[in-house]
Amino acid sequence: MKSQQELFDLFLRELKKEQEKIDNASPGGLYKPVSYTLDMGGKRLRPLLVLLSTNLFSEKVEEALPAAIAIEVFHNFTLLHDDLMDNASVRRGKPTVHLKFNPNAAILSGDAMMILANEYLANSPAEKLPGLLKLFSRTALEVCEGQQYDMDFESRMDVTVDEYIEMIRMKTAVLIAGALKLGAIIGNAPENQANLLYDFGINIGLAFQLQDDWLDVYGDQNIFGKKIGGDILSNKKTFLLLKAQEKLQGERKTQLRSWITRETFLPEEKIEAVTLLYNNASVSEEAQQLMHYYHEEALKCLAKLEVEDANKKNLIELADQVMSRIS
Repeated sequence: MKSQQELFDLFLRELKKEQEKIDNASPGGLYKPVSYTLDMGGKRLRPLLVLLSTNLFSEKVEEALPAAIAIEVFHNFTLLHDDLMDNASVRRGKPTVHLKFNPNAAILSGDAMMILANEYLANSPAEKLPGLLKLFSRTALEVCEGQQYDMDFESRMDVTVDEYIEMIRMKTAVLIAGALKLGAIIGNAPENQANLLYDFGINIGLAFQLQDDWLDVYGDQNIFGKKIGGDILSNKKTFLLLKAQEKLQGERKTQLRSWITRETFLPEEKIEAVTLLYNNASVSEEAQQLMHYYHEEALKCLAKLEVEDANKKNLIELADQVMSRIS
């Protein structure tokens, strides 16, 4: 079995080859934003999960490279359009695509990335394609559904924590879970084993998004790679906000509602005031407790996986990294 670093390097070599093709593609106005997006970097977590999952059941990890590229391109497509919809200014420490180029370029180049992702996936082993395409399409649609719920929640004052969890399951967790199951299918894993990896991914994905929401408030902007407080400014219904609404009473509850409904404000003032209200409600601690719950549920799924414990090490390490990440 290959090490995590060997798989990561294998993916990066393949991605570099594909980026060189994109760099030389015409028209440049369509493909330069695509190349810029892929060149921003990131952890490359999802494609690595594809390869790790395949390698649990097969030594032919090269067969999973098209799916790994597809997942990475699709993931970056979602970030590109997400930044445009949120009017975000920074992604991974760099100007977002709609600011670097223009909003129309962000829309069209994002569309091209979705199409490219499907083209890459189609290069997977032919006998596996029906299952891969069905899973990939279902996953992509759920991500879009999750994004729509996220936007719908911004104008609602009655969103529940359960609704939030279901939203982040679709918006974030299914792509991590889908990456793992794609790899398992390519590696010829039994269906029950592929489903265990999918469930592992769902739980890790939920922990990951909870951590991401927490970092948006409590992270270091220089490390996090995007401006702190973006969720507060856009009134995103994160676990932190929903729990604060639930726990705060009296004047503090009124203050929080006022900040959510206010149309004009100084951004830094709103971020500081809402963060203080979060602190008063101790929601940071509750968010971290919920992260740990999903982390433990993920490890339970791995424990049931019928592969040697030594081969589970990479996935256990990745699960632990989610819990300790600061960016």
